[in-house]
Amino acid sequence: MTILQRAVVPGVLLLLLQAPAVAQTPAPARPTQPTPATGTAPPAPAAPTPPANYNYSVDGRRDPFVALVGRGGEQRGSTGTEVRAEGLAGVMADELVVRGIIESRGDLVAMVSGPSGKVYTVHPGDRLADGTIRSITAESVVIAQQVNDPLSLEKQREVRKFLRGGETK
Repeated sequence: MTILQRAVVPGVLLLLLQAPAVAQTPAPARPTQPTPATGTAPPAPAAPTPPANYNYSVDGRRDPFVALVGRGGEQRGSTGTEVRAEGLAGVMADELVVRGIIESRGDLVAMVSGPSGKVYTVHPGDRLADGTIRSITAESVVIAQQVNDPLSLEKQREVRKFLRGGETK
């Protein structure tokens, strides 16, 4: 053994022998807060309030609480208010409510309303904001809705809006 090894080995052994003794000593007891005589827990500390002159600046960062998937037609940097076409071309298939179905000149025609409450007369082939009126039966209106979801395998689905309420997809 070299001189360096003779000096280091006893020091390491001494440290190893002291480690179990240190690990077995109990931790000092923490002082407990006295609780009120009623037996209820002490009140939680109040959340800190920001200074009066605090102003949050967005600086181009996105809102972390807005979902990134399924945001529809919104583009980066848009304000979230989308401009739709006027009339029936601005009504989405999910917003459509069938008010009545009538027969005109041998064909079935449906009277539908949009979210504004305005009533429109629709024929098969009329366009909506996200689909087309496929057919009209005596009980329902069938809509071919375009699916605007990048994760969906199907790009079009059939939505049936019934005269007496309800819908099937």
